[in-house]
Amino acid sequence: MAITSWQEKAQEARDYRDASLAKVKPPIGPLPLSLPVNSLELPKQHLTPREYELTQEYDAIQLLAMLKEKEVTSEELTRAFLRRAALAQAAVNCVTELMWDDAIERAKFLDAQAEPVGPLHGLPFSVKQQHGMRGKPCHASYVAWIGEPSTINPINDILWDAGCVFYVRTTEPQSTMHLECNNNITGRTVNPYNRNLTPGGSTGGEGALLGYGASVFGMGGDIGGSVRGPASNNGVYGFKPTSKRLPLRGMKCAMIGNETVMPTFGPLTRRRETINLFMDVVLTAEPWRLDPGLFSKSWTPVSLEKPLKVAIQWDDGVVKSHPPMLRALREVAQACRNAGMEVVDWVSYEHEKAWDILSRLYFPDGGLDTIEVIEKSGEPLVPLTEWIINQPGVRKLDIRKLWALCGERDAYRAAHAAHWSDTADADRHEVDVILCPAVPGAAPPHECARCWDYTAQWNLLDYPAVVFPVTYVDAQKDPANAEYTPLNSQDKFNHELYDPNLYGGAPVCLQVV
Repeated sequence: MAITSWQEKAQEARDYRDASLAKVKPPIGPLPLSLPVNSLELPKQHLTPREYELTQEYDAIQLLAMLKEKEVTSEELTRAFLRRAALAQAAVNCVTELMWDDAIERAKFLDAQAEPVGPLHGLPFSVKQQHGMRGKPCHASYVAWIGEPSTINPINDILWDAGCVFYVRTTEPQSTMHLECNNNITGRTVNPYNRNLTPGGSTGGEGALLGYGASVFGMGGDIGGSVRGPASNNGVYGFKPTSKRLPLRGMKCAMIGNETVMPTFGPLTRRRETINLFMDVVLTAEPWRLDPGLFSKSWTPVSLEKPLKVAIQWDDGVVKSHPPMLRALREVAQACRNAGMEVVDWVSYEHEKAWDILSRLYFPDGGLDTIEVIEKSGEPLVPLTEWIINQPGVRKLDIRKLWALCGERDAYRAAHAAHWSDTADADRHEVDVILCPAVPGAAPPHECARCWDYTAQWNLLDYPAVVFPVTYVDAQKDPANAEYTPLNSQDKFNHELYDPNLYGGAPVCLQVV
């Protein structure tokens, strides 16, 4: 029997992807041999005016209204997003499969119904490849798993029953444990605003797809910032709910059964209201009837009885933010004051200790399960896989040391909760939300996304957090601070990344916790 090399195995997955892209009709016209640094003008040049309008001008809520009023059919809308997704793949390399035949068949079926199937009737929906799809393979960026089938994903089933059209699956990094998007199968995904910057990870393909305008509504997963980092880097919205709110089955990954830090699915969207739509659709289906470990709690709107007390986290005490991020914080803080909110400074609580606990919790087996999957095929570790597994303190733990580490986690959670409660004033009004970065600047250059602190902190604490777009890097408004003295080696690494000319025009987003 011939031995297949990992390169040949990886080529099989690329051939599968390329065959799906070859079905695009009419084909996408030839792109320039040298792609532009910013690829966001290409859709206007290569799509029809109608395709461009449908994919550019509307959000999910608007498109659903247009579908209901029959101002557009699901088939026309789906074809437009399929072609823009194919163009996104050519420009930024974010697709693992374009579901051309399946999506058009589904759209035609929905158009033929006398009444809407559900609240997402006819709406195209994109999904991270790691999360699987009925009848489709799922390798989750590991060469050894190429050709393996997907497992049942209850959220996909709920969205399908609500009437959506699945049309594209997107890239993620090796091991799915990067705030970057690079693996040995599909290669590197780049940022649509600037191909020299990362779209983030692990939901980097989804982030790039939405940033490119080839999706209005997609889904990723988050255990350390994997939804919020890509949302921030690509200028879109991203939500990480508390764990145990959404069913988790179907997420293919190493270390299945490890509950030291729980991941969660989460939506990426172009508008805030679409996050509400996603959560409402999924929770209205009562997923706790399928997974009794979930909270049996609906998605309930909140009415504010008094102005919010907003705390601004200017930095986490470990890594300082770049100038455009500080400007975004100042602008939104002032907007909060103008709206009558109370704005105070947040004093970060021992984030360096939190990362020490969290990095060990990610790999209580010392990374063995992840490395074994990689070594099974013979593929090499990519740099950021090696970096995250080799964090100081990461090692294989026996059961008693694992218990002790979980005890450290719980003690930190309790101490942080007390720290938050201590923000209460004489009227017993404590801080309601923290406004902070998701990443310490705009999207970093490739292989440089090494600051997890601003997102992973909230995974450790299991607090919900949402990212929203604010502004763009402006070289005139955001000059580099040549006089800055770094706090430590991590801060020095991050500080030296910033170049206002390199970052110019990149999105800047903030996070609400």
